[in-house]
Amino acid sequence: MKTILITGSTDGIGKLAAQQLAAKGHSVIIHGRNAEKIHKTVTEIKEATNNEHTSGVTADLSHFHQIENISQHVAQSNLKIDVLINNAGVFKSTEVTNGNGLELRYAVNYFAPYLLTHQLIHVMSTDADRRIINLSSAAQEPVSIAALHGKQPLSAQSAYAQSKLALTMWTFQLARQHPDIAITALNPGSLLNTRMVQEAYGRYWSPASKGADIIASLAVDEEYIGVTEKYFDNDLGDPRGNFGPAHADAYDQTKIDELIAETEQIISSFN
Repeated sequence: MKTILITGSTDGIGKLAAQQLAAKGHSVIIHGRNAEKIHKTVTEIKEATNNEHTSGVTADLSHFHQIENISQHVAQSNLKIDVLINNAGVFKSTEVTNGNGLELRYAVNYFAPYLLTHQLIHVMSTDADRRIINLSSAAQEPVSIAALHGKQPLSAQSAYAQSKLALTMWTFQLARQHPDIAITALNPGSLLNTRMVQEAYGRYWSPASKGADIIASLAVDEEYIGVTEKYFDNDLGDPRGNFGPAHADAYDQTKIDELIAETEQIISSFN
């Protein structure tokens, strides 16, 4: 049995993946912004799977000080995470920035998983098969350092695409820094039938289960043991995709180094 933390798992593909993993007997930690919704999700999963090893933690990832709620929950519960799935994301929102003045999509889609992973990675389990999955997207656009700092207005589409490329660039860097952990970036599939997609585009191409299935598979299936520093593109096949190329900038070490240096500078300014 693995202990698996999935951010943004009270609905959409995160919730479906959590239920799949619980049904397989794994211990799953549900995350969301709303305590009532978390309680409801945990109850539903327990009833559907007969797996009592399901718990929840509340944190609004746009407020960086709340990210510690998750790491504190893990520590206080004496849990050792085997698999971290950074699934939470935002596309459309009435808010433009977070409390730190950063573009909201950058804050939730890139900075939050960056911060959470660095809080948890050194207290993960000592199991030989440890994994981190970062939810990227087919939408990837070159990162503007000014936008990263919250100093350049962006459309929702550009902000989302830039944040997802930033996440992918950092994922590959993180994989090189921690070769003992299988770390992958995942495009779960374009225009899946989720609330976020419906709100953004009003239409969908594929069922949400397409994304949930690959999340659950990458999390625990034996065929992915030790597979790291790769980008899984679920648009490359139906019902399941394959590993493929990310945006060219994800392989440009000069641009990656600049991104990480600027990210650390921004984070340090909050302390």
